[in-house]
Amino acid sequence: EEFLVEISGTTVTITCPLAEGNIKWEGPGGTTGSEERKYILKDHDSSPANLSCSVGAEKHELYLNARVCANCEELDALTVTGIIAADLLITLGVLILVYYFSKDRKGKASTSPASRPRGQKMQRPPPVPNPDYEPIRKGQREVYAGLEPRGF
Repeated sequence: EEFLVEISGTTVTITCPLAEGNIKWEGPGGTTGSEERKYILKDHDSSPANLSCSVGAEKHELYLNARVCANCEELDALTVTGIIAADLLITLGVLILVYYFSKDRKGKASTSPASRPRGQKMQRPPPVPNPDYEPIRKGQREVYAGLEPRGF
C-alpha cells in the first residue's frame, strides 16, 4: 500500500494507506490524532518533510519532497495535446509557405547588373618548377613511353 499525494497550488494533501482506526499523523506541524485518512499541508514552502501515519503498532512513513508554486496553472492532457498539435500545424504551414515562395525564385534572373561573368577564369596556370611534372605534349614520348592511354 502506498500514500496518495495530491498537489494543488501551495496545498499538499496526503492520504494514508491505513484504512481503519484512530489515525495518528506525525509531520512538520506536530502530532495530530484524528479519524481522517487525509493530512493537509496548507501554504507548503517546498521544503522536504518527513511524515508518518500510524494506527496502533502499524506505522507508514513518507519522505515528502514536493515542489509547489502559488501562481501555477494546471493543464489537463487534452489541453497539452491541443497546444502541441497547433504548434505542429503552424510549423508545417510555415514550411509549405517557404517552399512555395523559394520554388518560384529559382528560375528568375537577377535584376542587378553583372560585374563579370561567373564562369571559370581563363588564365593559364603558373609554370611548374620541376621538369618531371611538366604536362605531356603531343610529340614528346620518350619520358612517358611506358604509359598507355586508358579509356574512362
